[in-house]
Amino acid sequence: MENWAARMTDSVMIRTPEFNCKWEYDNGVIFKGIELLWKITKDKKYFDFIKKNMDFFIDETGDIKKYSVTEYNIDHVNNGKLLFLLYKETGLEKYKKAAFLLREQLRNHPRTSEGAFWHKQIYPYQIWLDGLYMGSPFLAEFIKEFGETSEFDDVTKQFLICELHAKDSVTGLLYHAWDEKKVQPWCNKETGLSKNFWGRSMGWYVMAIVDVLDYLPENHKDRARIIEILNEVLEALLKVRDEKTGLWYQVLDKGTQKGNYIESSASCMILYAIAKGSNKGYIPKKWVAIAKTTYKNIVDEFIMVTKDGLVNLNKTCAVAGLGGATKRDGTYEYYISEPIVTNDAKGIGAFILAAAEMEILN
Repeated sequence: MENWAARMTDSVMIRTPEFNCKWEYDNGVIFKGIELLWKITKDKKYFDFIKKNMDFFIDETGDIKKYSVTEYNIDHVNNGKLLFLLYKETGLEKYKKAAFLLREQLRNHPRTSEGAFWHKQIYPYQIWLDGLYMGSPFLAEFIKEFGETSEFDDVTKQFLICELHAKDSVTGLLYHAWDEKKVQPWCNKETGLSKNFWGRSMGWYVMAIVDVLDYLPENHKDRARIIEILNEVLEALLKVRDEKTGLWYQVLDKGTQKGNYIESSASCMILYAIAKGSNKGYIPKKWVAIAKTTYKNIVDEFIMVTKDGLVNLNKTCAVAGLGGATKRDGTYEYYISEPIVTNDAKGIGAFILAAAEMEILN
């Protein structure tokens, strides 16, 4: 199969040569995909692209423009994952200092009573699955590079607490979010859980697990349980795939309901976790065949090449959250009402990550 990771990345570089507007988590997803592609191809243009775009924000003192530590938004940690690569490759202290700045946010970030990071200061006492991807792999890599081994307990705790509260005992899927105080308009007042299993939130969750395992020591007391959680969740996801395409829906368990649709970012994220889990030996051999079929189906279903040879990714949910100014209520109707777009950064980033892992798998 074609190297779609390279084709999509080259298209991104032509379409958007500069990501300089906002210190935004979705750009970090693209850059992580490009980092993996660079590791495979060793093509310098990919590293240079990441460096150029990160340098719009990281000044010589290691300060990050358009970022505030005290906003306590876990999304804003995600781009920091590229700082380790840049520091290793260039030796420039500014990247290390910027990483320490983001670590400072997590040191003081507000938490639930059990120690799980709030999604944002403006979303108090709430765990969202998205946040595990944004914060935990950064924290794990930071600890590996600059921290103390004992700190890894804080990384695994995020997953154990989330699983304890957000996992549905019947389906094995995890709800998008949980409110410890059980007061949010979107939550079940008895359980604190949101109403639905959102595809991309489960995608963030499984990507977070496979990425954290890169840094978690082999002998860590929770490592086996984290791998077990990955296996359990992937099995649950297997049960809700669309029968025809073998891909995943915007609202995972309601495939037959009016308005639901096969969604590209969730499908790509789940494929990334399956492919990487297979490459690293975290999941049984049967998943290799599933990964290959899923990859082919993703390309058939979502990829379109323009007459200029640029690669488009279709059918991505633009955004979905809970509460906030627009009072997003987490109903089925809400999730299917958000705009469906082409070439969304989160979808593209997940596609590059999945396609690059498939290059390794193949």
